Amino acid sequence: MKKIAVVLAGCGVNDGSEIHEAVATLLALKRNGADYQCFAPDKPQHHVINHAKGEETGEKRNVLVESARIARGEIKPLDKYNPADFDGLVFPGGFGAAKNLCTFAFDGASCTIDAQVKDAILKTNAAGKAVGAVCIAPVVVAKAFEGSGKKVKLTIGNDPGVAGIIEGWGAKHENFPVDKACVDMENKIFSAPAYMLAQDIAEAASGIEDMVSKMIKAI
Repeated sequence: MKKIAVVLAGCGVNDGSEIHEAVATLLALKRNGADYQCFAPDKPQHHVINHAKGEETGEKRNVLVESARIARGEIKPLDKYNPADFDGLVFPGGFGAAKNLCTFAFDGASCTIDAQVKDAILKTNAAGKAVGAVCIAPVVVAKAFEGSGKKVKLTIGNDPGVAGIIEGWGAKHENFPVDKACVDMENKIFSAPAYMLAQDIAEAASGIEDMVSKMIKAI
């Protein structure tokens, strides 16, 4: 059975992992015959959003602790991740990917990426393992490869602004519809637009299912 590491970024679309996307990813992995282990950085999240009102609350929360809600407590800190123990690595989307795994939500093209996240991506790729990213998370993957000399191919759907930033970092962006995944077989990078384009959970899940199935078949 293939085993995939899933990196979460909190719990909730506005300040953490997008819950629909995270659950759809876990479900697709199991449906495609793979097992998974969830990970998250053990650090404070950037801020906390009241999802009923869309306002900051001023609370302080931890990315790992919040991510454990989605993982039903079965989660490990990201610094315990070892690519040798897994066949691939997947990042669901949500603003947490752009706030807690990197600073894209605030800094755009000049954003920085969490050192542990970058290390996990590059070591996974160097080991010949697959990397998957959903929704806005391909931004994290593209940033990790900036300056590496590798021209990875991925999609965030069809947003020209984000696509331009990704290509400015040296990656190749391709437009894809909501139900199809982008596959970079040379670098084993898989990505799907999900809620960058999706109007509902079914549409988001369709592309995630396509991404996961292609990823599992490739490894």
